[in-house]
Amino acid sequence: MKIAALRLFNVRRFARRGVAIEGIGDGVNVLCAANEYGKSTSFDALHALFFQPHTGQAKELKRLQPYSGGNPLVEADIIVPEGRFRLTKQFLGGRRASVMALDSGRLVAQADEAENFIAGLIRGGTAGPAGLLWVRQGNTGLEKRKEDEDERQVRESLLTSVQGEVEAITGGRRMSQIIELCAGELGALVTATGRAKSGGPYAAALEEQARLAEEEARLKADVDTLRAALDRRAGALRQLAELDKAEEKAARRAAVVEAEAAFETAKSHAETLKAARAEAALARSRFEAAERALKGFRAAMERLAALKVERQAMEVRREEAQAKRGAATAAMEQASAEVQAAEREERETRALLARLERALAARKAAEELDALKQRLGRAEAIRARLEEGEAALASIAIPDAAIEKLQRLDEGIFRLRTAEEAGLPSLRIAYEGEAPARVTIDGRALADGEEQAVRDVARLDLPGIGTLHVRANRPAGADGALKVAEEKRRRLLAEISVADLAEARRRSGEAQRQAAALEGLRIKARHLVPEGLKALREEVARRAAVPAEALELKGDPDEVRQALERAEARVGAGRARAHEAEPRRERAMEALMAAQSSVAALDGELARLEAELGPEAERGGQETALAAAHGAAAADLGTCETRAGELEAAAPDLASAEAALRRARSVEEGARQEEERLRRDLAGLNAEIRTRSDDAVEEAWREAGEAREAADARVGAFASEVAVLDRLREALQASRSAARDLYLQPVLNELRPLLGLLFDDVSIVFDEKSLLPQTIRRNGQEEEVERLSGGMREQLSVLTRLAFARLLAQDGRPAPVILDDALVYSDDDRIERMFDALHRQARDQQIIVFSCRQRAFAKLGGNVLHMSDWEPDLG
Repeated sequence: MKIAALRLFNVRRFARRGVAIEGIGDGVNVLCAANEYGKSTSFDALHALFFQPHTGQAKELKRLQPYSGGNPLVEADIIVPEGRFRLTKQFLGGRRASVMALDSGRLVAQADEAENFIAGLIRGGTAGPAGLLWVRQGNTGLEKRKEDEDERQVRESLLTSVQGEVEAITGGRRMSQIIELCAGELGALVTATGRAKSGGPYAAALEEQARLAEEEARLKADVDTLRAALDRRAGALRQLAELDKAEEKAARRAAVVEAEAAFETAKSHAETLKAARAEAALARSRFEAAERALKGFRAAMERLAALKVERQAMEVRREEAQAKRGAATAAMEQASAEVQAAEREERETRALLARLERALAARKAAEELDALKQRLGRAEAIRARLEEGEAALASIAIPDAAIEKLQRLDEGIFRLRTAEEAGLPSLRIAYEGEAPARVTIDGRALADGEEQAVRDVARLDLPGIGTLHVRANRPAGADGALKVAEEKRRRLLAEISVADLAEARRRSGEAQRQAAALEGLRIKARHLVPEGLKALREEVARRAAVPAEALELKGDPDEVRQALERAEARVGAGRARAHEAEPRRERAMEALMAAQSSVAALDGELARLEAELGPEAERGGQETALAAAHGAAAADLGTCETRAGELEAAAPDLASAEAALRRARSVEEGARQEEERLRRDLAGLNAEIRTRSDDAVEEAWREAGEAREAADARVGAFASEVAVLDRLREALQASRSAARDLYLQPVLNELRPLLGLLFDDVSIVFDEKSLLPQTIRRNGQEEEVERLSGGMREQLSVLTRLAFARLLAQDGRPAPVILDDALVYSDDDRIERMFDALHRQARDQQIIVFSCRQRAFAKLGGNVLHMSDWEPDLG
């Protein structure tokens, strides 16, 4: 399954607003934006679409609802082997779910059937990919506890299916006693979950450390206010200098050129290999055709001899069956004549009874038609009033969204005008005494003390001196935003045909009052005509079109019914006699037809074989020629397959060359965009730094830091003791878990090439309960995953899920890998290797990345995603 688009409406921060992420393609897809942009909202909405029922009331669904209320709507376009589909769910109020086939526009499923369809996409085997491929800041999804357990079961069932039996885990009594003693020592310091035990010395040291750290952090915050701005400016200058280096730019360009050359070489070799494979496939087709022809010829010869013997025996059976059919047919014809006479009398009696019953029904139908016509007249009158009211409502109705948009535009125009006037240069003149002459600006006299703003160029006439030209030197297009906003407001006012916002609100109120009156008429119409006006008209027309039957009754219906019963009894008796003769005739007919069919089939088969084999005198030579052709085709097949194998053994990795080229190009473009952004940021930071001053709190901060370091040393001593005890317990338990290494071998096989991209000489031990990385071994040292740096834990988490994703794909259950704010702690070198790993895994699966680290993820490359406004069809 692949995701092509995601759309949200009225979800969290997008209250009464719709957004869409379109153009999600194969391989790596990246959405980088600042915090509070809506990335995590999109992540949770996509998770709810696949894993939350539309009829549910779970707290996870209520968290999707904005503070203003409303019904969250989530929609996604997906691509599966069966085609392209659109999944839609609306939660809480107006709950609904649907699945539409985009290729045909057909509605595939609704409600529970739609939920079953979606469940079929994400479930497979004993569980499925649910929760496995969702990586979000250490969590797997919305329901943490339940989905952690689901994720463990999925990994366990997947590994069991590909690895086999699990070896037994044993341990001696002495080992158990040692483990218990070790656990007792640990229990005095920490709890079972690894936290410091309340009331113990370790907990007291931690409390003192936390108090001092809080005091140090409070003092440091004052110092960091100024330093943060200086550090940001220094960092921006360093980054800009790095990006602006000629050798760095040349290196990026050289990387693109080198990647293009490698890709073209791999592509050329792939075309040659493709041609060789096609030639080998053609040779195999010729060999298989020659083999089928030889085997078919020999089988046909054997079949021809057997059919000739069978044809003679079947001819004798046909003659016997034909004689039996003649005798049975004569007996059947006599019984049929008796039945026809009795049926003729029955039909005449039944017709007379039907005419009497129609006359009675005609009287009742005439009375019902009069009542329907009266009800139709009242309904038509209400319908006319509704149409007049709806026409009037349509002429004054204004969408709520248009009014809100107009209000936002008015507020924006006011802010833009205020900001523009505040930034314009101005001049003011003070005349001395009763100066007879006045300075004019653009032909208008400038009053004493009057302040005049200069927007572009102003011309001042100074009597007796000359002309002074004043230029504002504003950047080109400085008022472009104001003009754009005013043009949008003008078009919106013209579109809804109002003069201003007040008139729009007045018309909206009038439309609401008219809509309430129309709703009252609709309720009255539904009570009068619940089946609908169209259905009532059709019923009146249908009844009026029925021709009136004669209302005169000729005959007694009861007597006619008795006569009909007597006629039916005679028909039944005649049919019983005919029924007794029917089986004999049918058996004789079936035997004859079977014999004739067998003879005809045998004749056809004989004729086909004779035509296929040709003249009998030439059949020996034909078999010899077919055997020779079979041998020549086998020799040609061996030659072609040998050449294709040699080319395939020497083939370079086309997918890796293509991934490297895509990344090199995206890195070059990202560096250019990053340089432009840094120049803008530096201008803002320079202005901020000039307004800051030193708060002189460094001495108190240093004293608090020294006290905190002493507390850290005490805590470190306890932590070392806990680590030693914990390491001893783990070493003792390692023998009990040795058999699980074989169980996890499929994951390690998939994980090994990914680890090789990031680390040298690194191996991983998985936890036997959670099936997640527990310890790693590098440079001969074993380290717990919890004690690793945040960056390395992140990298191991992502690589492990990529390995499980590859196993899912090999098991026939491919699914997208979705990363939300992952890799936030990785350094520049390691994160580039992680990007290579993502591109490597993206060759045959889809990866979607959400991140707020715009600068770092610019080097990821891939398909860049954007959010755009979206208006759903809420009809």
